[in-house]
Amino acid sequence: MSPADLVLTPTGLRFAGRRFPCVIGRGGRRADKREGDGATPHGLHRITGMLYRPDRMARPADWAVPIRPGDLWSDDPADPAYNLKTRAPHPFGHERLRRADPLYDLVLLTDWNWPDARPGHGSAIFLHQWRRPGYPTEGCIAFRRDHLRWIAGRIAPGTRLLVR
Repeated sequence: MSPADLVLTPTGLRFAGRRFPCVIGRGGRRADKREGDGATPHGLHRITGMLYRPDRMARPADWAVPIRPGDLWSDDPADPAYNLKTRAPHPFGHERLRRADPLYDLVLLTDWNWPDARPGHGSAIFLHQWRRPGYPTEGCIAFRRDHLRWIAGRIAPGTRLLVR
Protein backbone atom coordinates (compact mmCIF):
# COMPACT_ATOMS: atom_id res chain seq x y z
CA MET A 1 0.00 0.00 0.00
CA SER A 2 1.00 3.58 -0.59
CA PRO A 3 -0.49 7.00 0.24
CA ALA A 4 -1.65 7.13 -3.41
CA ASP A 5 -3.96 4.13 -2.84
CA LEU A 6 -7.62 4.46 -1.94
CA VAL A 7 -8.15 2.11 1.03
CA LEU A 8 -11.64 1.28 2.25
CA THR A 9 -11.60 0.69 6.00
CA PRO A 10 -14.41 0.13 8.53
CA THR A 11 -14.16 3.83 9.44
CA GLY A 12 -14.12 5.31 5.93
CA LEU A 13 -11.89 5.65 2.91
CA ARG A 14 -8.24 6.47 3.54
CA PHE A 15 -6.44 8.44 0.84
CA ALA A 16 -3.55 10.90 0.69
CA GLY A 17 -3.22 11.07 4.47
CA ARG A 18 -6.92 11.83 4.98
CA ARG A 19 -9.93 9.74 5.96
CA PHE A 20 -13.29 10.32 4.24
CA PRO A 21 -16.63 9.11 5.56
CA CYS A 22 -18.39 6.96 2.99
CA VAL A 23 -21.13 4.39 2.56
CA ILE A 24 -20.95 1.00 0.87
CA GLY A 25 -23.44 -1.50 -0.47
CA ARG A 26 -26.47 -2.60 1.51
CA GLY A 27 -25.09 -6.17 1.26
CA GLY A 28 -21.86 -5.23 3.05
CA ARG A 29 -18.47 -6.35 1.77
CA ARG A 30 -18.26 -9.71 0.00
CA ALA A 31 -15.61 -11.83 -1.64
CA ASP A 32 -18.21 -13.64 -3.77
CA LYS A 33 -20.03 -10.69 -5.37
CA ARG A 34 -23.14 -11.53 -7.45
CA GLU A 35 -25.48 -9.41 -9.56
CA GLY A 36 -28.18 -7.86 -7.38
CA ASP A 37 -26.66 -8.74 -3.97
CA GLY A 38 -26.01 -5.09 -3.11
CA ALA A 39 -22.51 -5.94 -1.91
CA THR A 40 -19.24 -4.07 -2.33
CA PRO A 41 -16.67 -6.57 -3.60
CA HIS A 42 -13.45 -7.30 -1.71
CA GLY A 43 -10.24 -7.01 -3.62
CA LEU A 44 -7.78 -4.74 -5.33
CA HIS A 45 -9.51 -2.67 -7.99
CA ARG A 46 -8.27 0.12 -10.24
CA ILE A 47 -9.86 3.40 -11.24
CA THR A 48 -10.43 3.14 -14.99
CA GLY A 49 -12.38 6.27 -15.80
CA MET A 50 -14.11 9.41 -14.61
CA LEU A 51 -17.50 10.70 -15.80
CA TYR A 52 -19.09 14.03 -14.92
CA ARG A 53 -22.14 16.18 -15.68
CA PRO A 54 -20.84 19.27 -17.53
CA ASP A 55 -24.17 21.03 -16.99
CA ARG A 56 -23.69 20.75 -13.21
CA MET A 57 -19.96 21.11 -12.61
CA ALA A 58 -16.66 22.11 -14.16
CA ARG A 59 -14.48 19.34 -15.51
CA PRO A 60 -12.89 17.80 -12.38
CA ALA A 61 -9.77 16.45 -14.16
CA ASP A 62 -8.35 16.61 -17.67
CA TRP A 63 -9.16 12.92 -18.23
CA ALA A 64 -12.83 13.20 -17.16
CA VAL A 65 -15.44 12.39 -19.82
CA PRO A 66 -18.78 14.24 -19.95
CA ILE A 67 -22.01 12.36 -19.33
CA ARG A 68 -24.30 13.15 -22.25
CA PRO A 69 -28.07 12.80 -22.52
CA GLY A 70 -28.77 9.19 -23.44
CA ASP A 71 -25.69 7.73 -21.75
CA LEU A 72 -26.52 4.47 -19.99
CA TRP A 73 -24.72 1.68 -18.13
CA SER A 74 -25.78 -1.89 -18.92
CA ASP A 75 -26.54 -4.00 -15.84
CA ASP A 76 -28.28 -6.85 -17.66
CA PRO A 77 -26.23 -10.10 -17.65
CA ALA A 78 -27.98 -11.14 -20.91
CA ASP A 79 -26.75 -8.00 -22.70
CA PRO A 80 -23.69 -8.35 -24.99
CA ALA A 81 -22.73 -4.89 -23.61
CA TYR A 82 -23.10 -6.04 -19.97
CA ASN A 83 -21.16 -3.82 -17.57
CA LEU A 84 -20.30 -1.26 -20.24
CA LYS A 85 -21.38 2.29 -21.00
CA THR A 86 -23.94 2.32 -23.80
CA ARG A 87 -26.44 4.70 -25.39
CA ALA A 88 -30.22 5.02 -25.47
CA PRO A 89 -32.29 3.53 -26.86
CA HIS A 90 -31.07 0.25 -25.43
CA PRO A 91 -33.26 -2.87 -25.32
CA PHE A 92 -31.55 -4.51 -22.31
CA GLY A 93 -31.66 -3.60 -18.63
CA HIS A 94 -29.61 -0.51 -17.81
CA GLU A 95 -29.11 2.42 -15.51
CA ARG A 96 -29.25 6.03 -16.70
CA LEU A 97 -26.01 7.89 -16.07
CA ARG A 98 -27.62 11.32 -16.52
CA ARG A 99 -29.89 11.26 -13.49
CA ALA A 100 -32.32 13.85 -12.16
CA ASP A 101 -30.70 13.58 -8.70
CA PRO A 102 -27.02 14.46 -8.13
CA LEU A 103 -25.74 10.93 -7.36
CA TYR A 104 -23.93 10.55 -10.70
CA ASP A 105 -22.85 14.14 -11.26
CA LEU A 106 -19.32 12.76 -10.77
CA VAL A 107 -18.54 9.06 -11.16
CA LEU A 108 -15.25 7.26 -10.77
CA LEU A 109 -15.31 3.95 -12.65
CA THR A 110 -13.55 0.86 -11.34
CA ASP A 111 -12.38 -2.27 -13.12
CA TRP A 112 -14.75 -4.53 -11.17
CA ASN A 113 -15.85 -7.29 -13.60
CA TRP A 114 -14.42 -5.28 -16.49
CA PRO A 115 -13.39 -5.25 -19.32
CA ASP A 116 -14.38 -8.91 -19.86
CA ALA A 117 -17.51 -9.07 -17.74
CA ARG A 118 -18.66 -12.43 -16.41
CA PRO A 119 -22.48 -12.45 -16.43
CA GLY A 120 -23.93 -12.67 -12.94
CA HIS A 121 -20.79 -11.50 -11.12
CA GLY A 122 -22.10 -7.98 -10.69
CA SER A 123 -22.03 -4.92 -12.85
CA ALA A 124 -20.19 -1.67 -12.24
CA ILE A 125 -18.81 -0.58 -8.92
CA PHE A 126 -18.67 3.21 -9.02
CA LEU A 127 -17.44 5.80 -6.57
CA HIS A 128 -20.14 8.48 -6.56
CA GLN A 129 -22.00 10.98 -4.40
CA TRP A 130 -24.10 9.66 -1.53
CA ARG A 131 -27.80 10.30 -0.94
CA ARG A 132 -27.10 11.05 2.69
CA PRO A 133 -24.79 9.76 5.43
CA GLY A 134 -25.54 6.15 6.36
CA TYR A 135 -27.76 5.44 3.32
CA PRO A 136 -26.31 2.35 1.61
CA THR A 137 -25.69 1.90 -2.11
CA GLU A 138 -26.33 -1.05 -4.42
CA GLY A 139 -22.64 -2.02 -4.06
CA CYS A 140 -20.88 1.20 -4.98
CA ILE A 141 -18.91 3.41 -2.59
CA ALA A 142 -20.46 6.83 -2.04
CA PHE A 143 -19.20 10.10 -0.52
CA ARG A 144 -20.10 13.65 0.32
CA ARG A 145 -19.95 15.74 -2.85
CA ASP A 146 -17.03 17.92 -1.75
CA HIS A 147 -15.01 14.88 -0.64
CA LEU A 148 -15.60 13.10 -3.95
CA ARG A 149 -14.48 16.22 -5.84
CA TRP A 150 -11.34 16.45 -3.70
CA ILE A 151 -10.48 12.80 -4.36
CA ALA A 152 -11.24 13.13 -8.10
CA GLY A 153 -8.84 16.04 -8.41
CA ARG A 154 -5.95 13.97 -6.99
CA ILE A 155 -6.23 10.57 -8.65
CA ALA A 156 -5.21 9.28 -12.06
CA PRO A 157 -6.27 6.38 -14.23
CA GLY A 158 -4.93 3.22 -12.62
CA THR A 159 -5.17 4.51 -9.04
CA ARG A 160 -5.65 1.48 -6.81
CA LEU A 161 -8.72 0.91 -4.64
CA LEU A 162 -8.31 -1.67 -1.90
CA VAL A 163 -11.49 -3.09 -0.36
CA ARG A 164 -10.75 -5.40 2.56
